[in-house]
Amino acid sequence: MGQAMMHEGLIDLASSRLGGRALVASDEFFAPKTNLLTPGPAVFIEGKYTDRGKWMDGWETRRKRGPEGGFDWCIVELGIAGTIRAITVDTTYFRGNHPAACSLDIAELEGSPGPARLRVLDQAFAELLPRAPLAGHTENQIPIERGARATHVRFKIYPDGGVARLRIWGDARPDWRRIGAQRVIDLVAVQHGGVPLATSDQFFSEPLNLIMPGRSRNMSDGWETRRRRGPGHDWVVLRLGRRGVVERVELDTTHFKGNFPESASLEGCETAAPGAPGQEAVWADLVPRTTLRANARHRFPVAAPARRPVTHIRLNIYPDGGVARLRVWGKVAE
Repeated sequence: MGQAMMHEGLIDLASSRLGGRALVASDEFFAPKTNLLTPGPAVFIEGKYTDRGKWMDGWETRRKRGPEGGFDWCIVELGIAGTIRAITVDTTYFRGNHPAACSLDIAELEGSPGPARLRVLDQAFAELLPRAPLAGHTENQIPIERGARATHVRFKIYPDGGVARLRIWGDARPDWRRIGAQRVIDLVAVQHGGVPLATSDQFFSEPLNLIMPGRSRNMSDGWETRRRRGPGHDWVVLRLGRRGVVERVELDTTHFKGNFPESASLEGCETAAPGAPGQEAVWADLVPRTTLRANARHRFPVAAPARRPVTHIRLNIYPDGGVARLRVWGKVAE
């Protein structure tokens, strides 16, 4: 089962694209801690060495000596505070030098303590995942039995070694006191708890890109479906971070020139879980089907009669193609 399927409905809270940062580590002799949060899979370059040894795309510590064993650790500030449901400890290309096991501690800290302060905050961290075995050259998928809100994690490896990537999968739990419930915000933004739940197709790139921060970097940084050869159209269902009233919508086809959708529409519904037994969703138009342009940012007002509270939205694209970003501006509904 692929990583995307295993963590459907969750986001990588530690992603560097969301502002996640590897702040301090006990050791990074062979390879730096910042590689842990790099987007995309690790790479291997045959014959590439540094003055300390083989170049590796990951975080790698030196070999521990002595009878005491011990562990190495790295503290990560999550890009988005949230409840952790699973982690991926990817040891790809680390075969004879991967850790034997790992564990995870969490903390909920105010602000962004610096590395020096974090080194002495041992009492602020509590164990979330007990010591778990790891295999080399593998995406180790580890579920978390109990969840708790965290802003920082301390990743431990036993006793030493290398890890290519660390993914912290969970539900975003932003601080709504700081966001402000009465402001107009992007209700579906990933930093506000928005998440894609289902899609007709994601052959070229996944719909999570639609709600990531900032402008898209290139055509791969969007949601793009394969060329449809039969009837119908493509779609994606997303859950808003909070139930809200949508006032305007931005649909961005930047970088999509010969492969943008001919048109699109946006629907909304209020339900606990669309598609679940006994939860029949009643979809209503927020933005009716409208012709799109290539490589352009489209802005659509939501007509007053359509401004009712919704919890989920469905973006329909006709018949297929690519969209860079979707912004759903509105206010949280009391």
